[in-house]
Amino acid sequence: TSAVHIPDTFLGGSAPCLQTLILDSIPFPGLPKLLLSATHLVRLYLWGIPHSGYFSPEAIVTALSVLTRLETLRIGFESPRSLPARKSRRPPPPTRPLLPVLTYFAFKGVSKYLEDLVARIDAPLLHNLEILFFHQPIFDTPQLAQFISRTPKLKARDEARVTFSNWDVWITLPPIIGGTLKLVIICDELDLQLSSLVQVCSSCFPRAFILAVEHLYILEDQLCVEQEVENSQWLELLHPFTAVRDLYIVSEIASSIAPALQELVGERVTEVLPALQTFF
Repeated sequence: TSAVHIPDTFLGGSAPCLQTLILDSIPFPGLPKLLLSATHLVRLYLWGIPHSGYFSPEAIVTALSVLTRLETLRIGFESPRSLPARKSRRPPPPTRPLLPVLTYFAFKGVSKYLEDLVARIDAPLLHNLEILFFHQPIFDTPQLAQFISRTPKLKARDEARVTFSNWDVWITLPPIIGGTLKLVIICDELDLQLSSLVQVCSSCFPRAFILAVEHLYILEDQLCVEQEVENSQWLELLHPFTAVRDLYIVSEIASSIAPALQELVGERVTEVLPALQTFF
C-alpha cells in the first residue's frame, strides 16, 4: 500500500479553531503554513515524520511563534536522515519567539536539528522535557544546554538515574514536583552507549546539573550484560559526577562495573568519586 500523503489544501489551508493535531508517520509538507492559522492550538503531535515530510527548524519555529496557547509539543522524525543542510543553517535571531504556556516538549531526531530549534525558542513554563537522539559519532549541543539553563522550571536535581537496555540508554533527572528531564540515546551496543553518555553529560546538560547530583543510580532494563567494555569507559562516565555521595548499582550490571570500581584504590578514589560516602 502507498503511504498516505496530506495535500497542501487540507482543511482549506486554514484552521483557526483547531485545538489538537496528531500526525503519526504521515508526511504533510504544508504543515508549517497551516499552523500559521491555527492560533488556538493546544496540543501538537508530529511523530514518525518520514523524510518526505521534512520541514526545517526555521519553518517550524515560524509556525510556533503564533501558537501562544500551545501546551504540549511532540516532534519526532522517522530516521536520522532528517537534519538541516549545512548550507541552509543560519545563526539564531537576536530575539526568540515565546511559547508562554508550553509545559511538555518531546523530540526525536538528530542533535543538529534540535540545536537549531531550541536556539530559536523560549518556554518559561516548560517542566517536562524528553529528548530521544539517534546515535551519532559526536554529540555537541551547547544550544540545548543554554535552553535548559534559561528554562526556570527545569532545575538542577540532586538525583540522576542512568538506565541501560539492549536498545537504548537514557539518563533521567527525576521530578522534585511534577517535572522531568529525560534524554535517550538510541543505540544497542554497550560501549557506544557509554561513549555517547560521556559526551551527553558534558554537552547536553548545563554543568551545574551534573555537579548537583548527589545520588546516582545505574540501572538496567533487559540488558545483555555479557557485552565487554573497557574499565576506562565506566570511569569516564562517573568522572563528571564529583558531588555524588551515594552510588546505587543494580546487581545485573554490577558485574560489568565492578572491575572498573576495583581500580579505584588509594588516590584514584578522589579522582573519580571524591565525595562518595556510600555504595549500594
